[in-house]
Amino acid sequence: MLNTTIWMRKIRKKAIDFYRERFKEVGMFENELYSHIPLLLKSLKELNFTLVVATSKPTVFSEKVLIHFNIDQYFDLVVGSNLDGTRTAKTEVIQYILDMHNGHKLDDFIMIGDKKHDIIGANNNGIDSIGVTYGYGSYEELTHSNPTYIVQSVDQLKDILIGSQVK
Repeated sequence: MLNTTIWMRKIRKKAIDFYRERFKEVGMFENELYSHIPLLLKSLKELNFTLVVATSKPTVFSEKVLIHFNIDQYFDLVVGSNLDGTRTAKTEVIQYILDMHNGHKLDDFIMIGDKKHDIIGANNNGIDSIGVTYGYGSYEELTHSNPTYIVQSVDQLKDILIGSQVK
């Protein structure tokens, strides 16, 4: 059994190494920005929102993606996993961000995500969440993870985020 466990760890590490090699050369740039996202980010910054990327992908790759798509200037912080395999769970990533901003109330935070792990991470940390159905996750997946809100478009997302700022 011990030999099988060691063998499986080696295979897993090799698979991760292959994935990361392709991802850092090509994969991380095979994305597209959703329509209206740059405009929403610009609007949020103009309203003095603090924007943080919370991802389970390695931080170093996520920073490069933001630069590639020319949206890095909108984000105050990027927090992801570490290349050594630590801080990979979304709950850990969000907790790290909350710890960095410990002068704020939990009501000041909202996690926006397209997968159940985003919503679960928010729920585990006691913050609100918005599930977006225009990403990789399905409506059913998001619904079952109990987000505070579910939106189907960037315009609906903007209404929730900025609508509360307009008096």
